[in-house]
This record gives sequence, C-alpha cells and structure tokens, in this order.
Amino acid sequence: MLGTLGWQELLIILVILALLFGATRVRDLGGALGSGIREFRQQARGEDEDEDDEKETADTAASSSDSDDDGGSSG
Repeated sequence: MLGTLGWQELLIILVILALLFGATRVRDLGGALGSGIREFRQQARGEDEDEDDEKETADTAASSSDSDDDGGSSG
C-alpha cells in the first residue's frame, strides 16, 4: 500500500507543500535539507579519514621509537 513513491506522487506532495507554505519557503527548506545532508556526509567521511590518520601516526610513532631503540643499543 505505502510502497515506493513515484514521480507523480512526489509532484503532488510538492505542490501541496508549495500551496501550504509558499514556494520560497519550500525552496529554503529544501536547500537547508540538502546542505544538512551534504555536511553530514562530509563529517562522516572526515571521521573515517581522521581515524586512518591516527592509525598512520601511531604506526609511524611506533616504528620511529623502534628505530630509536635500535640506534641507542648499538652506540
């Protein structure tokens, strides 16, 4: 009954929203929704990149501390 909405149903919903709230307000709400989704995606990608950067930094620090230990014992 409430399956996926086709383009005709979405058009009807948009027309009703435009009549209720006005076209400029609906446009502003759509823009705000789009920018919110865009920001969420950027933050989600940023979180993953930050975790990768932390792992690389930890690996680099571990390998450099191993090198420091080897250099100190041979000297």
